[in-house]
Amino acid sequence: MKDASEQKSQLRKGLLELAVLLVVSRGSVYASDILKQLKDSDLLVVEGTLYPLLSRLKDDGSLGYQWQESKSGPPRKYYQLTKKGESDLSQLLQTWTNLSQSINSLIKITK
Repeated sequence: MKDASEQKSQLRKGLLELAVLLVVSRGSVYASDILKQLKDSDLLVVEGTLYPLLSRLKDDGSLGYQWQESKSGPPRKYYQLTKKGESDLSQLLQTWTNLSQSINSLIKITK
């Protein structure tokens, strides 16, 4: 059996797509701001994990992006949800709701 920290890591990875889509659903956002919002929510994510996920979500059509000029350096890529991304987020939220209700009912039985 996996130790508790490895289990926690696996759960986080499984929920990271949902978390990223939730952050981006609030409006156009820069990757470092996504990282900050995830960290502020106690989801410890590093750039090496986030950027491949953003690229995959872009490639599958869930995210789009626009380059915007920066006051302090080169242009920045700002991500936003596409129509497909909105649909994906809706489905993931429904899955999360169903799953969390199931797990919570099992927790209540255990107590």
